[in-house]
Amino acid sequence: MSTTFVFVPGAASSSFHWAPMMRELALLGHRSLAVDLPGHGFGATFPAAYQAPQDLAALATAPSHMAGRTLADNVAHVVETIKQVAEHGPVVLVGHSRGGLTTTAAGNAIPDLISRIVYVSAWCCVEEGPGDYHAGPENASSVLHRTAALIAANPMDIGALRFNWRTADPELLAALKEATLADGTDDEFLAMLNTLEPDEGLDVGEPSDRAQAETWGRIPRTYIRLTADQSMPVALQDRFIREADALTPGNPFDVHSLDSSHNGFLIRPRETAEILSSLAI
Repeated sequence: MSTTFVFVPGAASSSFHWAPMMRELALLGHRSLAVDLPGHGFGATFPAAYQAPQDLAALATAPSHMAGRTLADNVAHVVETIKQVAEHGPVVLVGHSRGGLTTTAAGNAIPDLISRIVYVSAWCCVEEGPGDYHAGPENASSVLHRTAALIAANPMDIGALRFNWRTADPELLAALKEATLADGTDDEFLAMLNTLEPDEGLDVGEPSDRAQAETWGRIPRTYIRLTADQSMPVALQDRFIREADALTPGNPFDVHSLDSSHNGFLIRPRETAEILSSLAI
């Protein structure tokens, strides 16, 4: 039976985000699927006020489908998907960016059904929670700190994070491009931006959702470092690797490095696909 790669997208993203990677893997002879986490994909919130011309006042108060969604909801969805996929062969679970939170927690839940976990510049919380890592020195250089003006609503009012990816502010767009796709053209950046969804959930899980040695720690794991990432600095990626390896020194990360921005695999998927292909069981 052949390996299936199961992809988990990052914040404000859907299964569509993985389409270029899945195409390349298919060309290399591999099965794959990408999940839409609850409240994403065709279940995402796109208020009328988000369309053009935008009504920013209405956008700030429009209800969100992400209100009340939790990391546990994401994990339950991914776990159910993996249970079905595992009937047909080995599963390699791949997470990008914030998708690493769900990926790690799924590894805690069903370690015997996952043949390998792969983090593509993804959150792999071990010693602290996401907020602590976000505020830590390794993340100080993240260009995302300059994009706070993307927030289009009070999260406490709508129960979700809401981003206005359709902003026309040239300084904000320039910072966002530097953070997410500095190695792409302006057209490629705007195309990527238009795949993103306005809303993301607030919940980032509990301490028990961090990497656990007795469950997650049994699964072989790979980290794909993106060395030109200005969204999640390589120093933070390396901290995740270092702490995980200290947690389970007998099962360290298999580490690969690519000279890529945070979303560079969207426009150059072949490099990452070839690494993934080498990991097929």
